[in-house]
Amino acid sequence: MDPKRARELLARERARIEKALTGLRHEPDGELADYDQHPADEGTEMFEQERDEGIAEGLEEELAAVERAERRLENGTYGISIESGRPIPDERLEAIPWAERTEEEQARFGA
Repeated sequence: MDPKRARELLARERARIEKALTGLRHEPDGELADYDQHPADEGTEMFEQERDEGIAEGLEEELAAVERAERRLENGTYGISIESGRPIPDERLEAIPWAERTEEEQARFGA
């Protein structure tokens, strides 16, 4: 894959992930703390917070993968499987710019 195209794809993914992470960060609302909440509302709030934490964790893992891909791009190893050293097809990199393995290797790796 052309390094310029790879940089574009990785920059787009970084921006998407960072925007999503920003949207998940909850700021405590001092006004709501003054009111008694119904237990169901408290449960809903807790569920949403836990859900968002799980989503944020996944996004942080994706961001770390994007950062590793950016380092590989700078090192000249982008698009090469970290497992076998075989080229990762451009079609896979277009779909998953931070891919570290070929599709077959990733299936064996477990995700």
